[in-house]
Amino acid sequence: MSKKEISQLQKKEVEMKKAAARGSKAEQKAKKKQVEEEVSQLSTKLKENHAKELAALGYSSGNGNEKSNLDTLVKAIAGVSVASQPEHTKVSKAKQRRDKRAQQEAEREQRIQAEQTDIVSDRMIENEKLEKKLKPLGLTVCEIKPDGHCLYRAVEDQLAVLSGGRSPYTYQGLREMVAAYMRKHTSDFLPFFLSENLIEDDSNESLAEKFENYCKEVESTAIWGGQLELGALTHCLKKHIMIFSGSFPDVEMGKEYKSDGGTGLSNSSIMLSYHKHAFGLGEHYNSVVPT
Repeated sequence: MSKKEISQLQKKEVEMKKAAARGSKAEQKAKKKQVEEEVSQLSTKLKENHAKELAALGYSSGNGNEKSNLDTLVKAIAGVSVASQPEHTKVSKAKQRRDKRAQQEAEREQRIQAEQTDIVSDRMIENEKLEKKLKPLGLTVCEIKPDGHCLYRAVEDQLAVLSGGRSPYTYQGLREMVAAYMRKHTSDFLPFFLSENLIEDDSNESLAEKFENYCKEVESTAIWGGQLELGALTHCLKKHIMIFSGSFPDVEMGKEYKSDGGTGLSNSSIMLSYHKHAFGLGEHYNSVVPT
């Protein structure tokens, strides 16, 4: 109500001043003085009404500055405080939000720096262990592009090395081959699929539909490949696959496809390296080649 009264008073003052601007200079001067007196009277009356309202609420300053404090309170209630109270509160809240965001960003940066330090440290340790493992075998790591296709790119690189030229399959071709093999041998992969993937209880899809959707992702997206896909690859390609790691025990798959009678690495083995700490984004596969 107070803001409305102040607005009405300001509007009336503007109208009165416009009316006083007409006529001769002498008339304008007289009218201007009259307007100022009327506005002053209206303002005083409004303040008195507000003072009565405040008194009814039990306001008392007790410090001898009742009129000054009363004026300030009246203006504050009317939304025209000299300190611009509402705007000040709004700015203060905005500043609090900015300060909070700045603090959160600072904390986030600190966490990132700490994580990066840990990742670099873990990466160095992992790489040193892997190098010690590969060097006596006359092997070294060949870096593969770090994306969701890294497993398939690493196998593509291995096939190129084994053929002495270009790989007979692209990473995309390998993806499609893996998806097709998994579809054809669903019963072999379903138990592993269930153990590696969280199945939502409230999903309307059947288990078969979930597995089919997974196969579609394997062949048409950059979904990361792991143990499930390695199992399919070794059978698709009929190759022995050796996965070296600096963080875990080495993994051997497709032993039945070894061509050296089951001892050591054959000339047709696919050799990969598994890196848990290669990148902040997650796990990674590289190709392992002769030095």
